[in-house]
Amino acid sequence: MIFGNLNHSKEFSFLENSIQECFAYVKEHDLVSYEKGCHEIDGDRFFVNVVEYTTTTPENRFWEAHKEYLDVHVMLQGQEQIDVNFIQNMQLKEYVQKDDFLPMQGEKNGSLVLKPGDFLVCYPNDAHRTAVAVEGPESVKKAIFKVKI
Repeated sequence: MIFGNLNHSKEFSFLENSIQECFAYVKEHDLVSYEKGCHEIDGDRFFVNVVEYTTTTPENRFWEAHKEYLDVHVMLQGQEQIDVNFIQNMQLKEYVQKDDFLPMQGEKNGSLVLKPGDFLVCYPNDAHRTAVAVEGPESVKKAIFKVKI
């Protein structure tokens, strides 16, 4: 996983071109004005899900990872804690291929807080639990780019 801020995206020039496409898309489009839902960019190779929700306690959230897509989370409004670990440290459940969803259980190895402009890239071995409240429930709007591996 890679954590950073879009204001410093030049420091991440070593990342794959597909991740650079995500950064460019954010800079060229007003994602805050996008409606919730899935927005196609380049078919199933590259698209963005715009989500809105209220953060909550870790007990109300779930762990996940993905096999077919990278996740590139970009916070648009609000803030959330994302708990992280590696899938080898977790108890894996049955993979749901149609949703590219690998559920699991376990404990966090660390946490980070996404604020507006921050991003988190999650690779297939990166377990993540999103939407955890930082100081209390808060409304957030976030773009989650899905990049075909």
